Amino acid sequence: MNLDAIKAALLASYETDGGINHLDGVNLPSQESVNEAARDCMHLLFPGYFEETKLAKREVPGLVDTLLKRIGTRLQVEIEKCLRFSRDPDPAARARQLAMEALGTLPDLRKAIRTDVEAAYQGDPAALSYEEIILAYPCVLAISLQRFAHVLYDLGIPLLPRMITEFAHERTGIDIHPGARIGLYFFIDHGTGVVIGETATIGAHVKLYQGVTLGAKSFETDAKGNPVKGVKRHPDIGDNVTIYAHATILGGETRVGANSVVGGNVFVLESVPANSIAYFKADDLVVRPRQKKESLVGYVEDWVI
Repeated sequence: MNLDAIKAALLASYETDGGINHLDGVNLPSQESVNEAARDCMHLLFPGYFEETKLAKREVPGLVDTLLKRIGTRLQVEIEKCLRFSRDPDPAARARQLAMEALGTLPDLRKAIRTDVEAAYQGDPAALSYEEIILAYPCVLAISLQRFAHVLYDLGIPLLPRMITEFAHERTGIDIHPGARIGLYFFIDHGTGVVIGETATIGAHVKLYQGVTLGAKSFETDAKGNPVKGVKRHPDIGDNVTIYAHATILGGETRVGANSVVGGNVFVLESVPANSIAYFKADDLVVRPRQKKESLVGYVEDWVI
């Protein structure tokens, strides 16, 4: 085929194979603009860490003013596109309001994010400084942007929250849906392959390792076989829980109780009581009361790897 024939075939496919065309529709949010807003947010949340040159304290007010205006403008434009997509009756005015509401949460978000950095420092003996964690640990980007995206999600803005978390997912391999509710002092060690679903809730002082999945068992379907949206599908994790690498915990009614430990490669479909330890011994899953301060160190020989 020559180029003219390929062009004709593509144009014909736009007519016959619909569903992945967006022609003559509203202007959708720009992924590159959203990515730039996400990058600017990281500069605003962590002033002095991601600049190319040293940032003096006297320069901070000017930097904050510049970033707030730039992020605010991008947010307003992209939120308006999202609202037009959802047929909001007054997208321009609503976009201005929602952009300001989102930016207004940043001081409180910084307080939460600081606890995440502290959790990483306390939870990883290899971490030598907060600077190393903020500059080099993928969990900082993934969790920080998820916390901001969750604000947009709670404000009812379509499309944009998921685009922000997907920017972090692409950069880190950590996939956290913006709908997930996450407590303070959250740490994901290593991070690659972690998946946290939309309706998951996570308590305070929770630590996950790489490859952990907080997912759904299956999807409820309607009479036509289509997935039912908006139902609780993902597990709840209590306070002070540690989940080791590649554990899979599924289901909207599944809960891991507070002060529990879930071992590596464990597959959990039912709730784990508070103050328990769950690990594989031979081919059987063992769930028993957890002794005070007990971790899975010492049980490695019992795991199925």
